[in-house]
Amino acid sequence: MQNDTLGRLIVGAGVTLVIVGLLFMWGRTLRLGSLPGDFTWSGKGWQLSIPIATCILISVILTIVFNLIARRR
Repeated sequence: MQNDTLGRLIVGAGVTLVIVGLLFMWGRTLRLGSLPGDFTWSGKGWQLSIPIATCILISVILTIVFNLIARRR
């Protein structure tokens, strides 16, 4: 690996970590995990969450971002 490639890889990983960290910080404010279409069942001592709508939303956003990145190259 060349130094330029390694540098870009490290910067890309850093940006990704920042974005994931912001999602963790602002996830509740953005209602991630409690969108319509996210299912939650609970009982005595257990809870099951299936965030279908949140997964679809994140998938669409990541698809758009990765397509924009791929077109730039």
